[in-house]
Amino acid sequence: MDILIETLDDSLWVAATNKAQLEGLEVDPFAEEVRWGTIYWAKVARIDKSMDAAYVNLDGDNIGLLNNADVWVKDKHGKYKRGGEKEIGHYIEPGDMIAVQAKSGYLPKGPDVDDYSPAESKNPRVSMNIVLPGRYLIYAPMENENRVSRRIRDKKLRQRLMSIVSDLAGCKGCILRAAAAGTQNDILMREAKILAETWSQLQEYFTGDDPQLIMLGPDAIQRMLGDMANKQIDRIEVTMREHYDDVEEWCEIYAPDLVTKVHMVKVSPSGSALGLFEFNDIVDQIEDLFQPYVLLKGGGSVIIEQTAALTAIDVNRGGDKRSNFEINIEAAAEIASQLRLRNLGGAILVDFLKMKNKTEQKKLEETLDSEFLSDDPCTVQVHGLTNLGLMEITRHRRTPPLMERFQSVIG
Repeated sequence: MDILIETLDDSLWVAATNKAQLEGLEVDPFAEEVRWGTIYWAKVARIDKSMDAAYVNLDGDNIGLLNNADVWVKDKHGKYKRGGEKEIGHYIEPGDMIAVQAKSGYLPKGPDVDDYSPAESKNPRVSMNIVLPGRYLIYAPMENENRVSRRIRDKKLRQRLMSIVSDLAGCKGCILRAAAAGTQNDILMREAKILAETWSQLQEYFTGDDPQLIMLGPDAIQRMLGDMANKQIDRIEVTMREHYDDVEEWCEIYAPDLVTKVHMVKVSPSGSALGLFEFNDIVDQIEDLFQPYVLLKGGGSVIIEQTAALTAIDVNRGGDKRSNFEINIEAAAEIASQLRLRNLGGAILVDFLKMKNKTEQKKLEETLDSEFLSDDPCTVQVHGLTNLGLMEITRHRRTPPLMERFQSVIG
């Protein structure tokens, strides 16, 4: 696995490749005002009783939306407790200062958009349940027990990780990522101490009456390195000294074994802004992500249509002479890849080819869930077939979809 770091059109692009095939893609526009995972000392601006939510001033310029379910307060025993049992006004009120973390990214809004719009898409969602991601662990200081990430659905892997959880006696609130499997306990404890100390230092800034940004969330580089922690990374290539320093700093803290794999490369001018990506022959693969279809190797195709409410995906046979089940399996693998690369989220409905019986349907669902979607860094749930025969999937993405960030094909 190689990690390639590039800049284009005032955006940071990070790609993961395996044998010249694109396996992951993260993009951060420099104009993004609120980045996923960023922590703020925020002021409650207004309570919206109809939504049972609060609008919070994040930094003097941006307004976040805090739902009741994302409120966390201390009980009489000093333990953090999730909101939702009562109306949000029972927990917080206008003028209160609270620490929150962005659950979604946010690009600058147009001049005619109201700061207090009821549409969640116009305000970044925030949570009081702050978490700090590392390479192997996610530190959740408001949780009282260690646990395995809910994103891990493989039963055998969960059992292996559960056995590790019981050995982390000196750590509280640690969520194990898939990459923790097979990792030595002293390495996990070292990371847990680093994250706990980071949280301790952050709390010193949760003071005062002015809303402000406390710590930026992980950028595209950090997200990619964390997501690929369970992969064998051979090279990390960068073209700018700034990126080299950022990667080296992250690796020195969380992945000392990767420090020697970071390389500054010089790509000869070729007329393309994506010199590093072009040199590694992945520009065409990135351009394909802006197309509404994907061709399957067997001759079929997958049609992807994004709407405001959901993403509709249709599997077509084309000239493929194999059985519907075999085509569906190939399509399922491609769909799982496209969800990650295009960063699709929300409700997703897939119209697979009709299968012979429920046994094939069940096998397709299990394979999609436990095999093809198992490496997705975001929370994905397969809900099965609807009464109309459509496969229903939900994916909780961290950042806006690729198409929303860039409306035109790379030129």
